Amino acid sequence: MTASLPPADRPAVYVIHDNPEWLPPFADALREEGVPFVEWLLPGTAIDLTEEPPAGLFWSRLSASAHTRTDPHVKEYGRAVLAWLEAAGRTVVNGSAVYELEVSKVRQHRALTKRGFDTPRTAAVFGADALEEIARTFVPPFITKHNQGGKGLGVRRFDSHAEFATVAHEFAPGGENAPVDGITLVQEYVQPVQRFVTRAEFIGGRFHYAVRVDVSAGSFELCPADACAVPGAAAADPFSRRDDITAETPLVRDLELLLAEQGILIAGVEFIDTADGRQVVYDINTNTNYNPAVEAAERAAGREPATHRIARLLKGMLAEQDAAFPRPEVLSRV
Repeated sequence: MTASLPPADRPAVYVIHDNPEWLPPFADALREEGVPFVEWLLPGTAIDLTEEPPAGLFWSRLSASAHTRTDPHVKEYGRAVLAWLEAAGRTVVNGSAVYELEVSKVRQHRALTKRGFDTPRTAAVFGADALEEIARTFVPPFITKHNQGGKGLGVRRFDSHAEFATVAHEFAPGGENAPVDGITLVQEYVQPVQRFVTRAEFIGGRFHYAVRVDVSAGSFELCPADACAVPGAAAADPFSRRDDITAETPLVRDLELLLAEQGILIAGVEFIDTADGRQVVYDINTNTNYNPAVEAAERAAGREPATHRIARLLKGMLAEQDAAFPRPEVLSRV
């Protein structure tokens, strides 16, 4: 394997990612838990397909918004690395099947609908020629979003068809709001009972905590990490723990079944409590981040922060991998 994707000198957790700004909280937690880890940062790297991947545990933190930061082909680089690892039988946390969900809201919608979750009415439009026609089938207000999203990409609210008609061309190839995969979603606007949405976090496939996200300012940027802070946004942190959502909440139990079915170990799932009593699930984030203020409050309350629960999860899985791939000196003593 090339030096640009370095192997460790012992079994380790290999963190495959595309954004160094998101890594520090996880790196700190892994160090505090004594977990050896190696960064595999894409792009600008290479793999030797004639060589076996190193022994260890691999954690995919590849995101749907990577193309906005570095290289429009990061998704394909990630697919190649995950295919190489999985073909060699390596264990990948949130592997290739999960990554396909991360980069496709169409897949997410179908997975949620198949399991019986209440989801927003959504149309996937290929290219821009049919956008206005499809939008006219939605009662305003409605929203748009990119199929390969993250960071609120392409998410805009329209209160009339005429308003949308003036900007529909922006979603066409070369337009300022063109989706990277050419697929724009038109979706019903779901009115929350109060001006917040909820993000339920799951680690090891189990509920960890739920976060209330204040959307009264109208932002669709729901990434909780400090690195995602919107320039010029209000100083007040819109994220806070939502204590009435627990592991016993029926929706949470159903989401755990969905994650198990999809092989998702780490995720944040977003939903809206509506004015008419529905709980509408609309997004699955398998490259989840955590709000530092919420994490600090967890520590202060004597609870385990999400980053440390992840570190413990990976530590246990790595120990299993270490047993499956004994070190050479161990083999020599057998």
